[in-house]
Amino acid sequence: MVSCGSESSVGMISMEEAVETILRVAQRLEPMMVSLDESFDKILAEDIRAPDSLPPYPASTKDGFAVVASDGPGEYPVITESRAGNDGVGVTVTPGTVAYVTTGGPIPDGADAVVQVEDSEEIKEASGESRRVRILKQARQGFDIRPVGCDIEKDAIVLRSGERVSTSEIGLLATMGVMMVKVFPSPTIAVISTGDELVEPTTGNLSRGQIRDSNRAMLLAAAAQQHCKVLDLGIVRDDEEQLERVVDSAISSGIDILLTSGGVSMGDRDYVKPLLQKRGIVYFSKVLMRPGKPTTFAEIVVTSVDGKPTKKILAFGLPGNPVSCLVCFHLFTVPAIRHLSGWANPHLLRLNARLAQPIKTDPFRPEYHRATIRWEINDGSGNSGFVAESTGNQMSSRLLNMKLANALLELPPKDGVLAAGKSVSAIVISDLSGLPVNQNSVKCTPANNRGSAHTQAPAESQDSAVRVAILTVSDTVASGSGPDRSGPRAVSVVNSLSEKLGGARVVATAVVPDEVEKIKDVLQRWSDIDKVDLILTLGGTGFTPRDVTPEATKGLIEKETPGLLYVMLQESLKVTPFAILSRAAAGIRGSTLIINMPGNPNAVAECMAALMPALKHAMKQLRGDKREKNPRHVPHAEAETTDTWEQSYKLASAPEPSCPCSH
Repeated sequence: MVSCGSESSVGMISMEEAVETILRVAQRLEPMMVSLDESFDKILAEDIRAPDSLPPYPASTKDGFAVVASDGPGEYPVITESRAGNDGVGVTVTPGTVAYVTTGGPIPDGADAVVQVEDSEEIKEASGESRRVRILKQARQGFDIRPVGCDIEKDAIVLRSGERVSTSEIGLLATMGVMMVKVFPSPTIAVISTGDELVEPTTGNLSRGQIRDSNRAMLLAAAAQQHCKVLDLGIVRDDEEQLERVVDSAISSGIDILLTSGGVSMGDRDYVKPLLQKRGIVYFSKVLMRPGKPTTFAEIVVTSVDGKPTKKILAFGLPGNPVSCLVCFHLFTVPAIRHLSGWANPHLLRLNARLAQPIKTDPFRPEYHRATIRWEINDGSGNSGFVAESTGNQMSSRLLNMKLANALLELPPKDGVLAAGKSVSAIVISDLSGLPVNQNSVKCTPANNRGSAHTQAPAESQDSAVRVAILTVSDTVASGSGPDRSGPRAVSVVNSLSEKLGGARVVATAVVPDEVEKIKDVLQRWSDIDKVDLILTLGGTGFTPRDVTPEATKGLIEKETPGLLYVMLQESLKVTPFAILSRAAAGIRGSTLIINMPGNPNAVAECMAALMPALKHAMKQLRGDKREKNPRHVPHAEAETTDTWEQSYKLASAPEPSCPCSH
């Protein structure tokens, strides 16, 4: 919360808290079988195994001649042809003979290598003689032959539950002949606009006090862009009974999400919030943000005749101002849609961008400033990155400031101006693929710079908050079979200890199954591309066959940090003797510190509290602060007072004894 002068934050929650609340309440939709052409952009709800091998026969990778490798160079008769689409007519290649093959053609029995056409010469044959060829190079056994199953082995898992079906996955499924797949469906969304002042966009001359309804068309398009089924429920006047009738009709129609715009503020005819309280549970109705403060989120449980719950509907009361409405759709509704649709990580993409011009900030509330971000190349210096340019006047009623906006800049509350060139966090709200690439002298360091992991960050970024990423490693959570209890707890712990770290914020979270390559992919991206300062992995450090987090971590780190593990072990042993079973790893990659934390939520809090006295110092050293020397040794008598905050934190955490090794 923010302590403010003229604007009270009482009753408000942060944007991050609001999103976590939504994701905690939301439940994935029941998976369903769909045809291949209907599966595009859906999330798989089951593993896909190869029904047969690919290729199903030994195949040539070149146009050339199938030979017996031991024959060597020389002249040979061509006894058959094997082209893609036939089986070589069943002729066997014996020593002293060859067969002509085309790319993808089956290798005839007896042949064990292919010599490409370029390494052969056709021998002119007299009329009536059989075809002959001169082989010019010695072939190695197996050369230019794709053996059976070299691309895909039979029964191998080629796509895993939780992966999204895009164009390449469609091709892979078609290659395997898989025409029906189980996926998480997209939600059905109903959209209502409220307000006496609203008229249809088709209205010609407007009367005094009338405005055309832009929110409904905008939300319907935004929901369709997320591949949702949409239901247009039209405009509802500021009439309590009419609103109840329309909302009840929507609830009974089988929708998954209800979107209303307007009617959530403090006016005497703002009926949306009271109706949601009457029909369900309102989790929040004020968010500490600009724009979008009156955003309301509720859960409506539909019951059967005998009172048993049959369906859960997520209801979003979005503000009536057009910009606030669309910004809040992106920040709150899109993560909910993704979660219902089976996404493992439903959060919007964040990256760092440098301001192209100074921006005045709100003194009381965090602002989500509409901007266009683009990639710029520094001509001659090689220093490239994202640059953010404001879309202009940020009034929440001025829809023009959403034009061309592809990101929301997260600007902290501050009575002042952010200087041009300052690095800020940007939430991506649309496709960046069409961005122009400009050659100019703007100097910026992007969040996804693909340069050296050891590139020195700008001095300004050295003074900014510690950027923390949290990776939950769990087959159960990744498959959707169980909730992620450790991830949200870790986020809460980092937030609560932010000041002790010199200012820290969680900039990324993700969930992956217990698989080395998938763990390494995320760790490498966060370290080398996103350049986060601290990565905490949760789970997968025990003795079971699927506990592979340490192996993935050790395969990436450049320097080990055994002292951190020693402190964590000491702390965990105070709670449970099973702590000794932990195989956690910790170390440094580039300028990023990676620590394997236990999977148990309480154990995460215990270990973080134990590490806090040293982590702030470690972060400064990793960021290249030359002034940060080794701190002086504190006598035990003095240490008793300096550790008071840690003891208080442990008491507040009230940990339950449990094994910290597994998730």
